[in-house]
Amino acid sequence: MSSVNNALFIDKELSWLSFNERVLQEAYDKHVPLIERVRFLGIFSSNMDEFFKVRVASVRRATLLSSLSDAPCTSRVLLRQIQQKVIDLQERFDAIYLELMKELVRCNIFLVNELQLHEFHSHWLRKYFNDNLMRHIAPFVLTKHSELIKNINDDATYLCVCLHQGENKQYAFVEVPTANIPRFIELPSQRKTKIKHLILLDNIIRHCIDQLFKPFFEYDHIEVFSMKMTRDAEFDIDVELDKTQLEQMSNGLKKRLRAQPVRLVFDREMPKHMLNTLKKQLNISSTECLIPGGRYHSFKDFINFPNLGRKKLLNDKIPALSSVKFNACVNNFEAIHQHDILLNYPYHKFSHFTELVRQAAYDPAVTAIKINLYRVAKNSHIMQSLIDAVKNGKRVTAVIELLARFDEQSNIDWTVRLTEAGVKVHHGIPSLKVHSKLCLISRKESNETVLYAHIGSGNFNEGTARFYTDFSLFTADQNITQEVKQVFELLKRPYHKDNFEHLIVSPFNSRQRWLALIDDEIIAAKQKKPAAITLKINNLVDDIMVNKLYEASQAGVKIKLLIRGMCSLLPQVKGMSDNIEVLSIIDRFLEHSRVMQFYANGADKIYIGSSDWMSRNLDERIEVCTPIYDSELKKVITDILQLQFNDNTKSRIIDPLQQNHYKSRGNKRKVRSQIAIHHYLSQYESKQAQRIIDASADKTAEIATDRLEQPQQKKA
Repeated sequence: MSSVNNALFIDKELSWLSFNERVLQEAYDKHVPLIERVRFLGIFSSNMDEFFKVRVASVRRATLLSSLSDAPCTSRVLLRQIQQKVIDLQERFDAIYLELMKELVRCNIFLVNELQLHEFHSHWLRKYFNDNLMRHIAPFVLTKHSELIKNINDDATYLCVCLHQGENKQYAFVEVPTANIPRFIELPSQRKTKIKHLILLDNIIRHCIDQLFKPFFEYDHIEVFSMKMTRDAEFDIDVELDKTQLEQMSNGLKKRLRAQPVRLVFDREMPKHMLNTLKKQLNISSTECLIPGGRYHSFKDFINFPNLGRKKLLNDKIPALSSVKFNACVNNFEAIHQHDILLNYPYHKFSHFTELVRQAAYDPAVTAIKINLYRVAKNSHIMQSLIDAVKNGKRVTAVIELLARFDEQSNIDWTVRLTEAGVKVHHGIPSLKVHSKLCLISRKESNETVLYAHIGSGNFNEGTARFYTDFSLFTADQNITQEVKQVFELLKRPYHKDNFEHLIVSPFNSRQRWLALIDDEIIAAKQKKPAAITLKINNLVDDIMVNKLYEASQAGVKIKLLIRGMCSLLPQVKGMSDNIEVLSIIDRFLEHSRVMQFYANGADKIYIGSSDWMSRNLDERIEVCTPIYDSELKKVITDILQLQFNDNTKSRIIDPLQQNHYKSRGNKRKVRSQIAIHHYLSQYESKQAQRIIDASADKTAEIATDRLEQPQQKKA
């Protein structure tokens, strides 16, 4: 790789913070229903937790390593920039939180604290605490022999308690038990009223704190302040010959629990003696770890903020659409055999895929099922269908990725359960994460094996499919399905050389194929022919790919990028990226689909799949992208992309300064792409239904005509 000119790139961590700033903008947007705005505070907070666990932790490790050498410590500068941006976002977060609480009051929803309780509520809460809450609380009392860092959970909210008796101070820590009790408790009404009261679990504990400590401790007065610690999410896996990969992963997860803190968020009103005790106990000496905040932490729980008011405080529901092509056939295999089918979640029902696997589990013609599993739902119908398939004598293979971050334990549990049921489970190639979204079903038809494949951009997860936008291709094109079969084979024998003519597969051919496709556009542009590239991906931070897009822009290729998250490319820089437009859409659904479109001298080459343009996706993971060959489906994807680039409601412009300005609407009609896409697909499905009705009517008329033209038989 050639040396990187940092002036040509936005740092990916700062770009990520810019993305989360766009999430926070949704909480500010008065056009968003009020409860949804509050829930965006939860999404922002959940994102920030993961950012510190993964990205800040990585920068801190780089800083520690650089301290061992004489090289300039650029990571330390970056850490300071991150710290400043995070504090700025936290201040904005606190401001919008207060504003939203006032808005809730106007809607007769009061989120009260322990100091705002009426006597009726105070009495009710003490009984609630005794009957429901106290059994889930066991304070950790700090002594000179105990270690706080080993005894508190990552990302849980704690109340740091100081019991004062004269000059003596006794510290204790109370975890807010949100795993057992909802974070938000609705208080009963003393009389009939429209006013609703909510209280946070934290404040119930504060209100009843004496009930915890009075029976066992003597003190003059008590101080209570909140805090939350975030640990480094990376962990080492010890490679021991006498241990299975499953055992190594379990040990690695235990190491994560002991990992170094990367962030301490604390109530900015916390007294100095308490903060100093925390810093000492958690071995925090660097100010980069300390984030002063408000009274409450773990705002990710606000994702589930309840609506106690009118329906208008929430988004109108968007009903998922049925696929007419699937519904028109007696089973899903017949539908796929007739033509390729493209679904776009959550606009389409994810149940079409779960139904395909369910049918495969007992269809006598099905002989084998293979599937990649990265993240799955807790109560997964897909997993149950795989177990049912084994019971029915099918050969079932599941490739489960144990290193799916934050889903490791879930995937370990599924490995055990599926293995016990008779599913053949393996974990791919140790050095490469399996991130592809593949399912392959073998079926005996007329004494031949016919392969049916699913290739998509999203996980086989019924839960996230309700709010992640993803494309899924269902195909029986044997050119494609045979190569999907090859992917499953190379997961068992990675050193075998495979040639993929249709699929683009990381790390085997994706980088060179994408570069070649861009080069084709560059050649066309230099020949004064039309040349264009359209990309919709989650992240664009690979230096080689960014440089190639710069080269394409300078050659005259028109480039449109739709990037949800990180984008290290600097658009609209004179002489370098004049021809590159970058937009980002944040709305009620999480934009997750990946689409790559190249003009290709009018051939219009379109690919969908699992891969972003990051080094890890191109070089360090098993990723699969498939071409779309059906002209009708290519038009659907092109139309959907156009709706997104026309969005003038939820679309932000990505610029070199990371300002996140909304795209100007001007005098144009309002376009909110996620709503427009649902309308477009609804019309598309209606046209498909009418086409089937017309075809059926034509067939009926043809049969009737044939009968009329047949000569009548003479009577005997």
